Amino acid sequence: MGKKQEVDRQRAIRRYLNGESPANIYGSLEYSERWFFKWLQRYHAGGDDWFQEDSRRPLTTPQRTPREIEEIVKMVRLNLYNRGLFCGAQAIHWEIDDLLVRPLPSLSTISRILSRNELTHQRTGRYEPQGRRYPKLVAHKPGDVHQADFVGPCYLAGPVRFYSLHSVDLASHRCAVEPLLIRSGAETIKAFWASWTRLGMPKHQQVDNEAVFYGSAAHPRGMGNLIRLCLLYGIQAWFIPPAEPWRNGVVEKFNDHWRQKFLERIVMDCEAALRRESLAYEARHNGQYRYSALAGKTPLAALAAAAVSLRFPPTIEPPKHPLPKPTKGRYHLVRFIRSERILDVFGERFPAPPEATYEYVRATVDVARQRLGVYLDGVLIDEHPYRLR
Repeated sequence: MGKKQEVDRQRAIRRYLNGESPANIYGSLEYSERWFFKWLQRYHAGGDDWFQEDSRRPLTTPQRTPREIEEIVKMVRLNLYNRGLFCGAQAIHWEIDDLLVRPLPSLSTISRILSRNELTHQRTGRYEPQGRRYPKLVAHKPGDVHQADFVGPCYLAGPVRFYSLHSVDLASHRCAVEPLLIRSGAETIKAFWASWTRLGMPKHQQVDNEAVFYGSAAHPRGMGNLIRLCLLYGIQAWFIPPAEPWRNGVVEKFNDHWRQKFLERIVMDCEAALRRESLAYEARHNGQYRYSALAGKTPLAALAAAAVSLRFPPTIEPPKHPLPKPTKGRYHLVRFIRSERILDVFGERFPAPPEATYEYVRATVDVARQRLGVYLDGVLIDEHPYRLR
């Protein structure tokens, strides 16, 4: 189409130069009067390419990323690639943030820059990770590891506002569902205690970094309610990296199932109905739901097949709040160390050794020794005094 229009423009001007009237010319070519005089003016303005269309591209693009930011993204990406590290948009975003580049480009902007410069290709062959493995907890048998998470606030038809503590045993997929109206320290202790009376007490209790679990950012060494409860009964608490909920993936998946099969289907209008139906749902799940990871067994059948003896709380009544300060035991935090080499322990910052850069480390608090040990792939690489309060 563009070539034909260029030919029509040249033909129209030649006919005009040969004495033909403008009306005959643009009428026979099926163009407008305005069209003819526009190209006649362009012809008189001179230039060998007068009949060609000017580019409609704007002279400025205020929305476009500054050139220097684009060059930084390309440079950082190349640097990560050459070092054998992950070099996607998220890794580049972290690195640029560490360089204190402002304005900091968003993940979508970095992705567009990579795509525009054809820097999205993957390595050929199988990728061999350079870093060490994530220090993942492995559950060999029921009672080894529980994952727990709070859901809420949720609302009943009453209206009743509530939270729900969900605990899942990783080896058997047995669950405990414990609703509570408020998430205070005392209620959190009661909820975990009630869950353990049905699931058994785990060796390792894994949770995220909600303050209700670890205590308070203002007092990071104060040992919050869950930490104290675990330490007093020989359980090791584990805190996953911040903003990485997939590390608690089993209980996160259970949360989705709970919302779909329980919260969205069962009508409840009071606390008594909530507690009754929560226990009923828990029983249905444990006795009827079949998991492919368990070779088609239900959670209760998997527990029976494991033939293990679970450890249960010594009393039905939970310990009184506030809990005493423990004097022994350990609890752990898994953290990703970025280029600034800072280990964040509930808001308190510690320097990390160079070999920990871009690695997941396990920070272990030894209560009896009052020490914070930093482990990389199970090997102690650093240690700090850590006086608990």
